[in-house]
Amino acid sequence: MLKQSAKELLVYIEQKIQNGDYKDSVHKITLITTRNVIRKILEEEF
Repeated sequence: MLKQSAKELLVYIEQKIQNGDYKDSVHKITLITTRNVIRKILEEEF
């Protein structure tokens, strides 16, 4: 299993959103929400 940082995960999610690489609008919203939560955690906790 690969070890990735939260910042790398954030970049990966951003790319998926920008490229339209999601199943439907619900999946897109889930990706956006996940991105926002990761950003908030990185800003507040690290």
